[in-house]
Amino acid sequence: GAGGARQVHCAIPSPDETYVAVANQNGKLFERIDTDYVSNSFTLNTSAGINLATCTTPNNVPCQQIDIRPDNAPICPIIDATSRYVFVTLRGGGLFVVDAQKTPMQIVAEYDIKTVHPNGCLGAQVGEKMYVDSGGGTPTHLFGADVYSFPVAGFSALNPPNIPAPKVVLSDISEEADAHGATLTKHHRYLWVADRGRNFLWVINTATDKVVNTIELAGSVSTDPTPDLLVTSPNGNYVFMSLRGPN
Repeated sequence: GAGGARQVHCAIPSPDETYVAVANQNGKLFERIDTDYVSNSFTLNTSAGINLATCTTPNNVPCQQIDIRPDNAPICPIIDATSRYVFVTLRGGGLFVVDAQKTPMQIVAEYDIKTVHPNGCLGAQVGEKMYVDSGGGTPTHLFGADVYSFPVAGFSALNPPNIPAPKVVLSDISEEADAHGATLTKHHRYLWVADRGRNFLWVINTATDKVVNTIELAGSVSTDPTPDLLVTSPNGNYVFMSLRGPN
């Protein structure tokens, strides 16, 4: 693909079924596939994409720059309920909120590494809040577990950087900390965030944004399960969990 390597790390379909948001990780491209499920047509819209390595933000700041956003490999696109805004996490830290309904797609909020730590992975929306986490697992940022609560409105290309500001729900830089997957329990009462390095789930009350419990996962089945990604079943009765391994 244009702009570098072709390596899709994560692709998420929009709730309104009009596009798939694509994190082309090592190409450092944020891309959009336009979708029509009725006619079964899927088109990579090359005029919609953003080159996160070479672009400039609405504040005329380089999208990728040491001490601001040093490594703009996109990790996960997290799409809001309206399908307009996509929260794009970055390997080296920082985050972009992108208006995915524009062509080309437009950055409408920019956050730096001090505001959003590296290796953001997944998120979940509860009402007017979008939870986004960041973790560890890369040589430059081995350990970390952060959860942020962003608003889902107030975005504008006219805003200064780091506005609207996220709330820090959780921040832990202990050795082995590595927040990764996230999911909401039935009725969205709790946010579960997997700590992949320490083999437990954080349980966050979505009404208060407080950590109310942890669920330990290591035991007789596996002493090191490394919980990676989580998804709640449609009826809310089960959470399915993938495990990084090595086994």
